[in-house]
Amino acid sequence: MASDLKSLKTQFLEYIEIEKGRSVKTVENYDRYLNRFFGFAKVKSPAQITEQMVREFRIVLNRSGGVSGTMKKNTQNYHLIALRAFLKFLRKRDIESLNPERIELAKTSGRDLDLITADELNRIMRAPAGDELAALRDRAMLELLFSTGLRVSELCGLNQDIDLSRDEFSVRGKGEKVRVVFLSPSAKKAVGAYLKKRGDMSEALFVSYGKGSIRKGKDLPRITPRSVERLVKQYAIKAGITRKVTPHTIRHSFATDLLEGGADLRSVQALLGHANIATTQVYTHVTDKHLREVHKAFHGKRRK
Repeated sequence: MASDLKSLKTQFLEYIEIEKGRSVKTVENYDRYLNRFFGFAKVKSPAQITEQMVREFRIVLNRSGGVSGTMKKNTQNYHLIALRAFLKFLRKRDIESLNPERIELAKTSGRDLDLITADELNRIMRAPAGDELAALRDRAMLELLFSTGLRVSELCGLNQDIDLSRDEFSVRGKGEKVRVVFLSPSAKKAVGAYLKKRGDMSEALFVSYGKGSIRKGKDLPRITPRSVERLVKQYAIKAGITRKVTPHTIRHSFATDLLEGGADLRSVQALLGHANIATTQVYTHVTDKHLREVHKAFHGKRRK
């Protein structure tokens, strides 16, 4: 890869991080996907990128799936989305290259949701037992996840300055977009009980408790998304749930609970912080069920 192409890629990655507000993880992924394409294509300038080259790259991706022999369509699309975004960046700067509209994504079978029942959700919520600080923290995290629909990264980024006298607070999500989320009475109670017993100096709302770390006055590290994922998994097992449960599963439960209660898709989109309504439409299985019930209850009643 020529130095000018490297420079353009660096400018692009800086652009999506600073101007577009993409996370560091997203920037790292885009960097990896683009490097893979450039390594395959061996192009020296943007003008040399062709549609045929992209088509051959897709074949290589499709056949590089390890044991299965085929890379997942979603993973293939991640590479193509990064390349398309790079080409759009070049076009904005009037740099000659392939038209980004010529890149079509692979058709996928749709996204499967990891869903749990209301009873299973209640069992997970009750799983952190006792009044120990770690148990109070875990109960507060679970209640907050279900009350607000936060992403796990957003949960871990919260600080202690939440005003529990109010039923809402602002959170900065993907793309640095700020949205308002709401506290249920059970979430306020759980977070309040946890904060009341806290004695450390950390600004983070949720911190990690290692051996010997639970003592007053100590500055403790912020809990990580990976740690929250492990805890949710442990509590799911404790609750007798055999299927996979993650913090995102609780986010799904938050969305489906709202829709089943009668909320419209646009409102749920805003509460989840989705930039595009198409992302929220993954929950149409809930609205479809509701429409079936409406049809059954009201259609054809006047026919003899």
